[in-house]
Amino acid sequence: MFIEFIHMYIDAILGREDDRMTTARVRSHKHFQLDPVKIKRAQRVLSAGTETEAIDRALDMVIAEHERNRLTIEANDRFVKSGINIKDVYGALEK
Repeated sequence: MFIEFIHMYIDAILGREDDRMTTARVRSHKHFQLDPVKIKRAQRVLSAGTETEAIDRALDMVIAEHERNRLTIEANDRFVKSGINIKDVYGALEK
């Protein structure tokens, strides 16, 4: 999970496009009441030039995290349903 974040962050800095996330060609104006300190912190952390760019990158990261979580849950479900027998060789689960 952390390595994927680094990859996405570096791609954002280098201006590479991430094939997994699509961006809208048309933007719409939205008006939100947001904490300016949080926006500035996000802008600094994400190395975004503008507040809009910081919010856009943050939303992309949330969407990517959700997709990773969904895929992880699906993989875990498939693993559990596969019927594999797992041994607790260290005895940690028996305590």
